[in-house]
Amino acid sequence: MEQNSELIYGLDDRPSVKAASYAALQHVLASFVGIITPTLIIGGVLGLGDHIPYLISMALMVSGVGTFIQARKIGPVGAGMICVQGTSFAFLGSVLGAGFLVKANGGGPDEMLATIFGVCFFGAFVEIVLSRFIEKLKVVITPVVTGIVITTIGISLIKVGVTDIAGGVGAEDFGSGSNLMLGAIVLGTIVALNLSNNNMVRLSSILVGLVVGWGVAILMGKASMVSFASQPLLSIPVPFKYGFAFDWQAFLPIAFIYLITVIETTGDLTANSMFSGQPVKGPKYLNRLKAGVLGDGVNSLIAAVFNTFPNTTFSQNNGVIHFTGIASRYIGYFIAAILFLLGLFPIL
Repeated sequence: MEQNSELIYGLDDRPSVKAASYAALQHVLASFVGIITPTLIIGGVLGLGDHIPYLISMALMVSGVGTFIQARKIGPVGAGMICVQGTSFAFLGSVLGAGFLVKANGGGPDEMLATIFGVCFFGAFVEIVLSRFIEKLKVVITPVVTGIVITTIGISLIKVGVTDIAGGVGAEDFGSGSNLMLGAIVLGTIVALNLSNNNMVRLSSILVGLVVGWGVAILMGKASMVSFASQPLLSIPVPFKYGFAFDWQAFLPIAFIYLITVIETTGDLTANSMFSGQPVKGPKYLNRLKAGVLGDGVNSLIAAVFNTFPNTTFSQNNGVIHFTGIASRYIGYFIAAILFLLGLFPIL
């Protein structure tokens, strides 16, 4: 096994509850926006209106369940690492296409969601089946391919990060000096703390950076508290709440994206293995890839049943592992619990 001397906690180490909770919170803060944004985009474009809060809750709860499965490794399912699961941006185009197809035929929000989740349910089996043949795909998924995927993921995240630092898509003050200054303060705080030799300071880097940024944003008048009164007390998961429908025209593009996510997930799992001090070649690595991709497929199946969009392994959490030096898969249990509670109690 490849050892990473910079790790504070290795893959199978068990940090204290305090350290684990602290690290988990940073993972949640790093992934939270990514988990809910696809749902906000899909809901806004398709005009899903009042359904959006419930869909966001389901996205968070399913992400929690999926993250637990990946960390715990249940039988052949799960990579056994911190693989935070979240709604995949890759499916935006195909999901919107399915929604518009139903809308063009006179369907309303319930009919659109029934079809979207129906085709996503069957599409998940594409990834599930392909996960069993990862070793057969090694002529395609070579080190060069996974390396390119990892690099591409990083490059794509640069655009997201720069856009958010400038104020976010559609912001009236996009690119203003105040936005850039606020982003620089957060980034500078994280980098400065991460350079510390003190493990606790280093572990706190992302959380402290976000807290500092939030405080500065309040002073600059850029932050406000949302209305708690509009939030329901509980969001209860209901299998196929909007019904179940299927359309071949909607299915084929979504099935193709599931094929693409196999390669994306392979790259994410490779990067995660590297940062966690695990092998990136050989039988152990291959088995981890098969289990992780299978986990993605199963989690997307669960997502469709419980009214949210396909899940995938998030790449930004690999950066959190690298920054904090904490690779313990037991952190995944705490991440899962936080995400599930956020979805169950929307007011949080």
